[in-house]
Amino acid sequence: MIYIKNAELCTPFRVIKNSHLVIYGKKIKKILSRPFKNIPTDAVVIDAKDNIICPGLIDVHLQGAGGYDFLDGTPMAIEKISQTLARFGTTSYLATTVFKNGANRHIENIVRVQGSGVRGQGSELLGIHLEGPFVNPMKKGMIRSDGIKKCSRGYFNKVLKVSGGKLRMMTIAPELKGAIKIIKGLKAKKIIVSFGHSDATYEEAQKGIKAGINHATHVFNAMRPLHHREPAGLAAVLMDDNVSVQLISDGVHIHPAIISLIIKLKGIKNIVLITDSMSSQGLPDGKYIYDRWEYDSKAGACRYKDGTLIGTALPLNKMIQRFIKFADVTLCEAVGAATINPARVLGIDGRKGSIEEGKDADLVVIDKDFNVTATIIGGKIVYEPSPS
Repeated sequence: MIYIKNAELCTPFRVIKNSHLVIYGKKIKKILSRPFKNIPTDAVVIDAKDNIICPGLIDVHLQGAGGYDFLDGTPMAIEKISQTLARFGTTSYLATTVFKNGANRHIENIVRVQGSGVRGQGSELLGIHLEGPFVNPMKKGMIRSDGIKKCSRGYFNKVLKVSGGKLRMMTIAPELKGAIKIIKGLKAKKIIVSFGHSDATYEEAQKGIKAGINHATHVFNAMRPLHHREPAGLAAVLMDDNVSVQLISDGVHIHPAIISLIIKLKGIKNIVLITDSMSSQGLPDGKYIYDRWEYDSKAGACRYKDGTLIGTALPLNKMIQRFIKFADVTLCEAVGAATINPARVLGIDGRKGSIEEGKDADLVVIDKDFNVTATIIGGKIVYEPSPS
């Protein structure tokens, strides 16, 4: 049993002060307004005074963390990424990567690790998010040419086979020849279809949405920009209430004014905060490698040598902090964009994404500066900072 006392809960539907949480096994057993009596002698007691308890954070889009990325293609890399995420309060995630020519050992290892569970104290791997291979080369961003394929039944079947039933989300450009059939095929298999890395017109994106697109990858980035005479696919995404959007709230990928615009157009419940983090998440500024190419990680932003923005080095707890800084949102709204909103997109909001009795005991304790002081995953304390 874990007993958390004197807690300020961000559920994230509301803030509840002076609360007490009782965790039995892997679940949240009780939420109390008074101290719990008859605490077992072997219970772990956490005094959360002056801290905030949030649901465990859920990141549906990251390439790596802690010096590793999923392209490393080893179980150890996945374990190190998972352990790094837990340090920053991310309790579950989608492993985001690309489909390559020939060998796809990195995807096979994601499948293998998810099947056996992450060893050690790490974030829960929920499945795979593939960026491509059916994306537009004109908007490829950080995706190398060998990770881009023409839309065909053959390649689609190869993707499904190598992902071993663990593919939860795919980013696709609907304007490509043959893309609509693939979108319909993904929808039929209940895989989330995400608009992205696309040069689609407004009309092409509408067709994709009608076929099954219901999400958008790092909105505004790697997309044809808006124009008052040619609204682009981005306008179709922003105008459709059935399409949720991923948002990188670092203030670099998207200007704060555009962040506010997205909130006005989409509504807070349709916004999912992501990190799109590289291997440098949790590490100092410096030079790192992604897919054999060197990139610079500086002040939380990652760029290739030619200046191409390829991701971030920021963890999700700091994305929440910046979201509050750059937009007119409450603590609950910001936390919800990294917890219950992604849980809804993934269809797991019945067990994750909020602090409610009977739900998974995935919790993060943060201080007023959004630093993580404890992470609990499945009813186990997997991270506590070492005493200084």
